[in-house]
Amino acid sequence: MNPKYEAFMKATETGSFKSAAEELGYTQAGISYMMSTLEKEMGTTLFIRDHAGARLTADGEALLPWIQDVCNSERALQTRLDEVRHIDSGHVRIASFASIAIHWLPGIIDRFLSEHPNVTFDISCFENQDALEDEMKSGNFDCGFVVLPAPEGFYTIPLAQDPLYVVVAKDHPLACRDYFPTEALAEEPYIKVRNDSHTEMDALFERHKVTPNIRFVMDNDYAVMGMVNEGLGYGLFSRLILRNIPFDLATLEPEIPTQREIGICVRSYKKAPIATKAFIECVRSWVAEVKTNQ
Repeated sequence: MNPKYEAFMKATETGSFKSAAEELGYTQAGISYMMSTLEKEMGTTLFIRDHAGARLTADGEALLPWIQDVCNSERALQTRLDEVRHIDSGHVRIASFASIAIHWLPGIIDRFLSEHPNVTFDISCFENQDALEDEMKSGNFDCGFVVLPAPEGFYTIPLAQDPLYVVVAKDHPLACRDYFPTEALAEEPYIKVRNDSHTEMDALFERHKVTPNIRFVMDNDYAVMGMVNEGLGYGLFSRLILRNIPFDLATLEPEIPTQREIGICVRSYKKAPIATKAFIECVRSWVAEVKTNQ
């Protein structure tokens, strides 16, 4: 409710700025200031102030029912908003990549459903971020997990840094090194995950100022890991992708530490459905807790 209107109604009810302040939790000076401001906004004097307290002027009496109607409407609106925000139902369409869907979404959605059990989800995974962004632009999804920076036109919320690692077979000559040397990024055979767009892996090579020696191009992360496991080359993956993998690989930081930043985006946060906004807030709090506990 508009605090000036609320103070006006309470001062009218109690006949005293002091009593209104006590009931509303303000100082008497605070109530007096709000009423003076309201009178300036309306261009008239609303209260007669004297030693007996405060009583309405003729103009104040004339405006009283109108201000009362505004207060009642604001209360009704707030009640409706509270009902909507309770989110008894709703449907959230999420675009993601597989590592998020595997390692983040189960925990996030479990928490979300504990508070909003009737909301349903439609989740699609994309290997290519360009395809994910195209689907988001087309309005086919309410929100999407992306590697930043996201393209213009999206409202984006950064979530977490996800370091990149080099993986090699356990018996690889460099497996016991503290880091994977820059020259090895260029000389050792690289097994690449197929992707038509510029990726964070490409950015890693650019940062090290090397061109990789690409031996194989594969369609799947696990297919690359299988090749790496047989000693056929090295792969590049983020920490998130490497969680709970079915291969016993050696993991090394690159010589120049590199990471990707994961975020969640919507086309317009203001226009997003209530259930989508609540989901995004759940994502933010869940990821923040995970980062704290790492």
